[in-house]
Amino acid sequence: MLKELLKSNNLKFDEKFYSDCEVFTKLLQQWGSVHNLSGRLTKEDINENILDSLYPLTFIDKYESFADIGTGAGYPGLILAIALRDVKSYLIEPRIKRVSFLNFVKASLKLDNLTVLCNRVEDVKDLKVDLITSRAVTNTSLLLDITKNIKKKNSSYLFYKGSMLEVEIESAKVNNYKIVNRKDRNYLYVKGK
Repeated sequence: MLKELLKSNNLKFDEKFYSDCEVFTKLLQQWGSVHNLSGRLTKEDINENILDSLYPLTFIDKYESFADIGTGAGYPGLILAIALRDVKSYLIEPRIKRVSFLNFVKASLKLDNLTVLCNRVEDVKDLKVDLITSRAVTNTSLLLDITKNIKKKNSSYLFYKGSMLEVEIESAKVNNYKIVNRKDRNYLYVKGK
């Protein structure tokens, strides 16, 4: 079912990816009900969140490293790390229960490309990435501001946003960006120069 969903959105992955997603789904359902990681724990909801996490791969440039701010239950950062095992991935999450879950999935799936940081992004030192992602953390202006310390000169941004995006872009004075819509999601892609 996940394979068909992704395929119908022009996303294709190898069999290992799909078996890894099965493990992720089971672990999220087990941990999620105990630790309140996500409100949506049905297989259909998780599949939709996996698609939501991966959909931008259809329109963004390739990158060698990324950091996901406030990863929570794993969207989008953990899913991107599972899909792109050759990309250096950093999940920055301040809440210990969520970090424990992310590290458990990392160990279970042997994700050698992944580093989980239990921290607030503004306190992260010695990390510079090509792409900075975030889903439902805060407004665009604040995200740009609190991630300055992990930005390279030409880093790009990929923010998963809702309906307030137009207002946020105006106040953040963002340029060189692209907005892609899918269902209720607005993907804001700010391309590094």
